[in-house]
Formats: sequence, structure tokens, C-alpha cells
Amino acid sequence: MQVPLEITYNHVSRSDWIDDYIKSRVDKLEHLSDNIVACRVVVEQTQNPHRTGNPYRAHIEVSLPAKRELVADKTETVTDPQVQLRPIIRHAFEAMEKQLKKENGKRGGRKVKHYEGDEPVPPVATVVRKFEEDGYGFLKNLSGEEIYFHRNAVLHNDFQRLTVGTQVRFEPEEGEKGPQASTVQIIDKPGVAGAHDVENDVSQAAGWGRHH
Repeated sequence: MQVPLEITYNHVSRSDWIDDYIKSRVDKLEHLSDNIVACRVVVEQTQNPHRTGNPYRAHIEVSLPAKRELVADKTETVTDPQVQLRPIIRHAFEAMEKQLKKENGKRGGRKVKHYEGDEPVPPVATVVRKFEEDGYGFLKNLSGEEIYFHRNAVLHNDFQRLTVGTQVRFEPEEGEKGPQASTVQIIDKPGVAGAHDVENDVSQAAGWGRHH
């Protein structure tokens, strides 16, 4: 990596075993991809008054060339952090590994620029609900399925810019309680597209990808 690994702890005591485990997982990421610019890992106890127990989260950000960013995180309620933190961190890194393998697939084939020809159009959805104080919301895709997203999954710290009707591109993954978005990127000006226009918006995005 061009930038040293950054590990941050929030409301969690720094531990040598956590540091060593994270470093070993980052080494694996570097074996999967030789173009990682930087990696930032946050291990924290989240402050959510609406949840019982002690929710802990592992959040990973990987920077790639051309200002590309991948984000993955995992949150679980635990009773014994010394025992249960490792699986949370592992699950977050497994999600990141899937994204890097997908990136490698793109690099291994012909270069993807604008999703031309028969290349797949990236998932597009519209923000339909947002809970500002709690830091999460829901997207709705073309099929009408609602997809959960966390504020830390929004690229470029753009969570504040999101409003109901904002059109986004996202990376889908399966969470414990159903589909969720691990990476969310704004692709229009907030508020331009209404939530009821999601089907037209996605269709237009697909058309744009085929003709540009």
C-alpha cells in the first residue's frame, strides 16, 4: 500500500491481538489486489439508544487508484467482546474480499469504462427513507425491493446530502436481516428524482449506460 494501514478504536480498548488480526486480514487483501492505495479500519462500540445490548462494528475502507473507494462493515450485538469481536471483524473483511475479487474480475477482462455493450449496468436505486439521527436509511430498486444502508456505506461522507428521491448507485450484499448496500454513491442531484419515479430512473440509467 502507498499509505500505511490506519486502525482506529472508538469506545473499544486497543488490543494487540486485534491489531495483529487486522494486519493479517489486510495482508490477505493485498494478495487479492496489488493496487490498494490505502486501508482504514475502525473497530467501535456504536452508540444507538434504540438497540439493546452492546452493538459493536467493524468498518473497512479501501482506496483504489482513480479515487475509487470500497466500503464494508459489520455490526453485531455482543456480550463478550474478547470472544465475539473477531467474527465481526472477519465478516467485514470477507465482505471487502468479495468486492476486491469483483474489481479484479473487471481488471482481468476488458476495461470497464461506461458499462457499454453487453456489460452489466450497475445497480441503481432511489432513497425512500432516511433516519438522520440514527445514521441509516433504505433504498428501493427497480423491482420494488427495499435495501438497507448505513451512513458509513455512503461514499465521500455524502450521507448528509441524501434526501428522499436521491438516485444512487450501490453494491448489494446480503446482511443478517436481508439485502443491504455496502457502497452507496450519489449519481444525481439530491431531490431531483422522486421516490415514485424509481422505475423510470433505473430504466433511464440503463439506457444511458448502453448509449454513452
